[in-house]
Amino acid sequence: MNHTALLVIDVQKGFDHPSWGIRNNPTAEGNISLLLSCWRKHNLPVIHIQHCSLEPESPLRPNQPGNAFKEEALPIDGEEVFTKSVNSGFIGTGLENHLNKQNIISLVIVGLTTDHCISTTTRMAGNLGFDTTLISDATATFNRSDKNGVEYSAEQIHNIHLASLNGEFCNVVQTQVLLNKFL
Repeated sequence: MNHTALLVIDVQKGFDHPSWGIRNNPTAEGNISLLLSCWRKHNLPVIHIQHCSLEPESPLRPNQPGNAFKEEALPIDGEEVFTKSVNSGFIGTGLENHLNKQNIISLVIVGLTTDHCISTTTRMAGNLGFDTTLISDATATFNRSDKNGVEYSAEQIHNIHLASLNGEFCNVVQTQVLLNKFL
């Protein structure tokens, strides 16, 4: 596991803003915290990605309270932090270069939101050749409407994205399944 980094994506206070609407998986942050504790206990690499939106009304804009990391996922000394303004943690950041320099060959991905930054970063990680695991109960998303106004539940969107990613770009597992490997 020394070559496996925990990649914590966009666990920021701005995702608590009511403008996002209805969310699934209210236990995601708790599971992220469990995984962070495990990685830190075993002195494994942890990398944080922070979304710095360019949208004027976004709660995730720099210098806004929502841009800050949530308490459950605050970086500690020695943990890398990369900022981005697009959905992929690899675009416009030094993430890929950092992973290669540290000989990290495997990624465990957690964070927000399943259908945006998690999906995009996971797809790129798989395409770049990283052995990638996505933790299904350590990510979440929000209800969305399509162009015709049909609303899809956060749980539907979450599950469809996990199904689309699993087996092609990553291996999808639950928190406890991964933690059991450390026992």
